[in-house]
Amino acid sequence: MSASPHPSESDASSTRPAVTTILKVSAPALVFALLMLMPTPAGLTPQGQAALAVMCVAVILWATEILHIAVTGIAGIVLLILVGGVSDVGAALYGFSQPVAYFLIGILTLGMAVHRSGLAERVSIFLMRGAAGRPRLLYVQMLFSFAALTFTLPSASTRGAILVHIYEQVMERWDIPQDHSFHKAVMMALGSLNRLGSTALLAGGVTPVVASGLLGDFSWGRWFVLMSVPFYASLIIGGALLFLLYRSGFRVRVDTDARFLEAGPITAVEVRAGAIALVTALLWFTDFAHGLHPAVPALIALCLILMPRIGVLKWRDLEQNLGWGNFIVIASTLSLAHALVGSGAAEWFSSGLVGWIGGLSDNPWLFLLALCCVAAIVRAMLPNIAGYLALVIPVAMAAGEAVGLNPLVCGMAVVVIGDTPVYYPAGSTSGVFIFERASVGAAEVIRFGLIMTVVAIGTLFLLALPYWNLVGQPLVK
Repeated sequence: MSASPHPSESDASSTRPAVTTILKVSAPALVFALLMLMPTPAGLTPQGQAALAVMCVAVILWATEILHIAVTGIAGIVLLILVGGVSDVGAALYGFSQPVAYFLIGILTLGMAVHRSGLAERVSIFLMRGAAGRPRLLYVQMLFSFAALTFTLPSASTRGAILVHIYEQVMERWDIPQDHSFHKAVMMALGSLNRLGSTALLAGGVTPVVASGLLGDFSWGRWFVLMSVPFYASLIIGGALLFLLYRSGFRVRVDTDARFLEAGPITAVEVRAGAIALVTALLWFTDFAHGLHPAVPALIALCLILMPRIGVLKWRDLEQNLGWGNFIVIASTLSLAHALVGSGAAEWFSSGLVGWIGGLSDNPWLFLLALCCVAAIVRAMLPNIAGYLALVIPVAMAAGEAVGLNPLVCGMAVVVIGDTPVYYPAGSTSGVFIFERASVGAAEVIRFGLIMTVVAIGTLFLLALPYWNLVGQPLVK
């Protein structure tokens, strides 16, 4: 007979998960209670205090994943209403009226159509042939595509929605499970690095559009000249570091049998899916001519995909497989960010932090470094990039100008710091649905987000600032 484990050992091992769960639940509750019951700080309204408390709870819950990220979003909206973090219910549901939430639905539908039509599988076979059974080469191809595909699919969310299905097909063909290190590396790259290729282009999505409007008038060429170096450099460095983190998975052996990679003749449904994707990409890429919001082409694609004889999906497919939790997460993060800004909590928080670094004004480099650290903290507090940019860019430019620095450089610096890392699965539009499809935990996302924060700061000081000086934008005026 085998010896049974000692009762005390068994009891200890069974209580560990329970203790961990209690800590995860009690931490946000204690933080919320502390922030709500403490005296309202000078310059902060009671409404702002409530909004800040709710945002802190939501960030902790998103990071620990004690609740599903969509449930956390809904709970955050309910708390905003109950504790007075917003003026009315309409303000709490602000995010559900914003185009970006419906843009997400459109691109998810487009990605599903490319997948269901078989087009994703065909492209995956093409990629596997090019990789010749070498996972490292496939990974390098993917990193290169993040920058190359930006010129045809500017939106990182769109590329992510399409590419995630393609690389899932590759993993399935190569018989690589979701918890394998190589699978994680690919999905982490799709969720965290893919978006860096977009920000280098003015038409690349929410970040460059909002940031360029706050920084001043930019042409397509001028934005690319100034921003391509820091963001492409961060993409390359981040890709290399991600490889090192998951390097054990790149030694996997895969089947390279040529017969295994036969795709067969192209079908009519693939042609239709490809045509819809191409038309949608052209509409996004030519927005300078027609002025349509990116959500409009995405919704046009949705309608075409669901149209009889033209499309490739039925409404029931969307009901069952779209992942509506993604919509809730994006809309709720917009609502929480809007509550922070509208209540004055965001301005109070940032102004206080910037005031704290005023003593470093004699050293421009130290002042900018402290400003970047402040920006990283604010970014972790504000999961919505548009809210972060609207809050931090004006503050950074004003603070820089007050101490004799180039305000444009200070503004561009906080764009680099804020858009390079992803701190938790709900921290980016594309990351929401990509991380949900992979066995990538919140701890892994946080770890890589912190690494990318260091990468962003290093890239800014070692590459971007000297480069910006060469092209006529020095740090000191």
